[in-house]
Amino acid sequence: MNRLTPKLVESVRHENVEKVLVPSLERRRLRTYVLLLVADAILFNLSFAFASLVWEGRWAEPRAMLAAQAMLPVFYTIAFYNGTYGLNSLADWLYATRKALIALLISAGLINFVAFYTKSNEDFSRAGVTLGLMFTAIMLVAVRRLVAGLVKWRWNGRIANHLVIDDGGSGFPYPGAMTISAAEFGFDPASHDPFMLDRLGKLLRNQDQVVVSCPRERREDWALLLKAAGVHGEIVSEPAHSLGALGVHRYEDLDRTTLVVSTGPLRLRARIIKRAFDTLVAGAALIVLCPLMLLVAALIKLEDGGPVLFVQRRLGRGNAFFDMYKFRSMRVERLDHDGKCSASRDDDRVTRIGAFIRRTSIDELPQLINVLRGEMSIVGPRPHAIGSQANNKFFWEVDRKYWQRHCLKPGLTGLAQVRGHRGATAREQDLTDRLQSDLEYIAQWSLLRDIEIMLRTVRVLRHENAF
Repeated sequence: MNRLTPKLVESVRHENVEKVLVPSLERRRLRTYVLLLVADAILFNLSFAFASLVWEGRWAEPRAMLAAQAMLPVFYTIAFYNGTYGLNSLADWLYATRKALIALLISAGLINFVAFYTKSNEDFSRAGVTLGLMFTAIMLVAVRRLVAGLVKWRWNGRIANHLVIDDGGSGFPYPGAMTISAAEFGFDPASHDPFMLDRLGKLLRNQDQVVVSCPRERREDWALLLKAAGVHGEIVSEPAHSLGALGVHRYEDLDRTTLVVSTGPLRLRARIIKRAFDTLVAGAALIVLCPLMLLVAALIKLEDGGPVLFVQRRLGRGNAFFDMYKFRSMRVERLDHDGKCSASRDDDRVTRIGAFIRRTSIDELPQLINVLRGEMSIVGPRPHAIGSQANNKFFWEVDRKYWQRHCLKPGLTGLAQVRGHRGATAREQDLTDRLQSDLEYIAQWSLLRDIEIMLRTVRVLRHENAF
């Protein structure tokens, strides 16, 4: 029997996972941050406009508004870095108030410092600016208190998803967290079963924090899985160098200590930038390439009357499965849905139009749809079929770090591809070369590097290993 065929119990365990999946709270928090940004801009201007009315008898006197508009960008800069718009600010309005007032005082001091040295103090009314700052401070406090009330009312006070996985450890009674049993869901950190990792990836996808309580001998295995899932992961443990701990988190009220073993490869700002880049490029590319894609679809249909698209299950972010789209390049009766047999030169499974679109990489264009759906990125580690092998070994059997490449969304192209690591994986080195490039890309991600890789991809669309 095929080693990749899931057992009958998999369907039951998958249903159990579906029952405990939680919605993402990140978008909800992001919307709240945007509203706070807009509210702060409005209250800044209203406060200084009202201050000029009180002091000079004129609403929105130009000098007062100049002070507000000069101070606001500085306030935003400081507020972004001191946590005024962070997660803790949604959880604790007193904390949020303290951070906002600190940002206000520092921005006022910096503006006054610059005005002194540029001899532009006379452009501002000292009394008007002082009143404006006082009114702004009062409004900042009021808005933070209002947001805290709305969070409690609309979200039941829940601003983040916390998950505790009990795998036979000492336990972790985390208030407000969902706790599950690893045994009940069939989670074995030492296993390389892709179906188990798919279930775990789906469960962890929208979690903001994952804490694992397990015996000492299973901690290293869990550390590897948490890193591969791309989540903020902690393990209840004494300090252990082998786990590659990033820090220690002490829970004084629980009398517990955890090791932070993963934080996810990209912070919120980086994820927003990468997603915006993906959406913009994929949307524009679909518009520009639409005539070509329609022509290719028609030629595929005319050749043998079979389906235009080939849909194959691939390993995506967090080791969860997703359906990847390609233009069909092989004969319908010879399609390889598990990816057990890599295409080779002069492969008799490939159709005439299929040979052309594979050589030119046109067969990959439907993956732009995967990008818009949020399942892939323009640039990232290329997604592999679960049956892919190198030297008759599954990829994860060649190198256990293989799972870590899935902490980011897979890409249409990647660093490995522009370095020439494409085509069949007959040798183990064919896989390790790609893996090394993928892990390097994850560790050194930047938007400029994504743009560079995308531009370099144009030069390798036709490649000697593309067949």
